[in-house]
Parts: sequence; C-alpha cells; structure tokens
Amino acid sequence: MAETGTNLLRRYLDEAIAAASGFEAQLRKFAAEGDDEDVQAAFAAHADEARYQAERLARRLQQMGGSVSGSEHASAKDIVPPIPQTGRREEERTLQHLIATFGEESSESAFYEVLAAVAAASRDAETESLARQIQAEEQRAAKKFFSFIRSRSKIAFNMLTPNELDPAVETKAFDNPVV
Repeated sequence: MAETGTNLLRRYLDEAIAAASGFEAQLRKFAAEGDDEDVQAAFAAHADEARYQAERLARRLQQMGGSVSGSEHASAKDIVPPIPQTGRREEERTLQHLIATFGEESSESAFYEVLAAVAAASRDAETESLARQIQAEEQRAAKKFFSFIRSRSKIAFNMLTPNELDPAVETKAFDNPVV
C-alpha cells in the first residue's frame, strides 16, 4: 500500500528520533571511557547535541500530527556496523570509538539528505529546513571526530610499540605521565 508524503515524513522523523536517542546513549558510553579528556569532551558535547536533535525532531513530528513511537528500528547500532573491539589498551579503544563515531556521523548526514529531499518533494519546507540544519550539525561533528583520528592513531602506536616511539607525537609513557 502506498504512503502519503506526510506519512513517509512522519515515519522518517520517528526513525531519526530513534537513531538520535540510540546514538546519544552510545556517545555517553564513549565519553565515560578512557582518559583522553579532549575526546571525552567531544563525545559528551555531541551526546548533548544528539539529545537536542531528537527533541527538535520530536517537536516537528508532533506538529505534523504524529507521535514518537519509541521504536528502536533505526538505532545507531543498526545504521553503522560495529567496529571490532580488539583494542587491548584504552588508546586503541578510543581510536575505535572515533572511527565508529565518524562513520555514524557520515551515515546520519546521508540520512538527513534523504529526509530533506523527501520533505522538499512533499512541499514541507519546515521539515526540509530542520533536516538541513541537523545535517550541517552532523557534518561539523564528523569533521571534528575525524580531526582526532590522525593524532590518536599516533598515540596508540606509541603506546603499543614503546620500542618504536614516534618522537614527534606527545604521548603517555607506560608509567602514565605525558612525555
């Protein structure tokens, strides 16, 4: 049975709310792990942003006569496959969390492109505008998380290969002070 444009938008909004809520929980978990304060702060800040995005999406859904179903059919874990957690050191796990988060942000950006296109086709300028706003937020977040990957890769390398340290990278020694 064919859907109306409004019903399709409501369904997509509900899926976006579920994904944002699931991703918020994942980001809070990441923020609580490790000892990289900059990365932890970035995870926590984006968790707050994900919560605010879910709230904005829920308001829009309610304005359209829909209600949040509490569905988990589009949770963050379903959008981006999990990165194998093979890290033996917290620096590796932090790096894996950054990779997973970058992938999630990129996926969400693509989803909001779909939502914006469907809203435009349905002549719903308000939903299209909201989708574009959140898409821009996701693109900024992806860029921020990506910016950590190179330096945290070098830190993980130094921590895992203490006999082959890259002196150009500030890192922690095994007794944990910064060198």
